[in-house]
Amino acid sequence: MTTPNTSACIIGWPVDHSRSPLIHNYWLKAYGIAGEYRREAVPPDQFDSFIKSLAERGYAGANVTVPHKEAALALSQPDDRARAVGAANTLWFNGGLRSTNTDVEGFLDNLDACAPGWDSDLGKAVVLGAGGAARAVIYGLLTRGVSSVVNINRTPSRAEALRERFGERVHVGRWDDLNGQLGDTALLVNTTTLGMHGQPDLAADLGQLPGHAIVADLVYVPLVTPLLKAAKARGLRTADGLGMLLHQAVGGFTLWFGKKPEVTPQLRALLEADLNPSTR
Repeated sequence: MTTPNTSACIIGWPVDHSRSPLIHNYWLKAYGIAGEYRREAVPPDQFDSFIKSLAERGYAGANVTVPHKEAALALSQPDDRARAVGAANTLWFNGGLRSTNTDVEGFLDNLDACAPGWDSDLGKAVVLGAGGAARAVIYGLLTRGVSSVVNINRTPSRAEALRERFGERVHVGRWDDLNGQLGDTALLVNTTTLGMHGQPDLAADLGQLPGHAIVADLVYVPLVTPLLKAAKARGLRTADGLGMLLHQAVGGFTLWFGKKPEVTPQLRALLEADLNPSTR
């Protein structure tokens, strides 16, 4: 039987696709920590009871993925970040069940690693999509002092809801005016599924972007999306979705196991090989 509070898990429905166990079990082994990180497939109608028995199941905490992030927020004591984003993806125990959203730091830390100094003189950012990932990205950009964020979504009312949530530095743009927005854009972020395997490509004319612009894509299957490929062809700095996935895992591991892990080239190579079986 597992010793109480020496393990963590990711809770989702479905959850088989998650690469989180690969990341966390790599770190557990690398740092010689006795523990395990598992997948837990939990349907929505059982999420409440599962969370309430998390400690009894031997878990020090958990990651939470779709469709449970909003429910996790409601069942825990969220920090300011999770509350602001409106979703929790990391749970841990500290005088009760606490929650945060590490997508924010995952996005920012990955940008810091891929484009050092990106926020030293950043004017306008354009964020595509208006879901949970977009909320985390916009919140993160605002905390770094970005002066203007234009949110563009196919359903304008969802972008308008984010403007109301985050305030006057967030503006709503039209999807059919995306290319028109790019001329003075310093950072373009795709949080939609466009460009993912099996999905249409994101139709954006990156020739409109200034030469100092940075392009970030949260999609990581494929590793190099058509958007990132086009950005690289123009010589622009880029940040990919795999980097964000790796960096967002750091916070949870630190909370559960008391060790801040490093995102190393070896770990990234392990994930790349898993995502691209032909390289194995």
